[in-house]
Amino acid sequence: MELLQKVAETIGKIKGQKPLVHHITNYVTANDCANITLAAGASPVMAGDPAEAEDMVQLAASLVLNIGTLNASSVAAMLAAGKRAISRGIPVVFDPVGAGATPYRTATARQIISEVRPTVVRGNMSEIKTLLGLAVQTKGVDSTADEADGAAVAEALAARLGCIVAVTGKTDVIAGQNRSCRIDNGHPLLADVTGTGCMATSLVGACCAAADDPFVGTVAGIALMGIAGELAQKTLQPGEGIGTFRIRLFDAVSRMTPEDILREGKIS
Repeated sequence: MELLQKVAETIGKIKGQKPLVHHITNYVTANDCANITLAAGASPVMAGDPAEAEDMVQLAASLVLNIGTLNASSVAAMLAAGKRAISRGIPVVFDPVGAGATPYRTATARQIISEVRPTVVRGNMSEIKTLLGLAVQTKGVDSTADEADGAAVAEALAARLGCIVAVTGKTDVIAGQNRSCRIDNGHPLLADVTGTGCMATSLVGACCAAADDPFVGTVAGIALMGIAGELAQKTLQPGEGIGTFRIRLFDAVSRMTPEDILREGKIS
């Protein structure tokens, strides 16, 4: 209950603080990530050119790195901005999209982790198992790995990297140093909308920017997405599908209150 209370307080802080969340992300989901960040009450900026990435970090309260659409320029910007963010003491949230799908993608994810040392790593089970060195199969950027051992996998990678690890799926698991939790919020329709994982990472970035504790911020961001998914699905009428669900998801995030979190949160 204490963790749920802290999560609720964090959601309330975002709209008051309006923190700037610097994204270096992918072109498929950039607009959705910006809008979900705005819906949560934070301010997004998408500055991915190496010429300005470090300077933008100077203004930000957190940094989100996402390798969904890799290119050499964006990787250079991520490395430079990530190092500057860590030196400033602001949270860096890394999404290793598709790690395990190709050697280049896996090597890039490992390079960013090694050189930046992110505060939080958020991924699906295939991505997290890949980073742990386990043999997995992927379907593009989608996970095909068994989620049964999620807690053990998250805790093992968190201990190895010395950071917070969030594994998202049917049940979400967040692990840090000597603490972990599971979140049982969410709805299967979230998997049918492109970019909900990326959006969850953006929400973690927004919450970590407002929270005093990045573990609490990570739990808050993941819980916010899961609860919003549930609330969005409940509003659907017969004949409405994933397009309407996507819009209602933004609505649910924008209307979320600390009271909603306390009432709906399933954190254990």
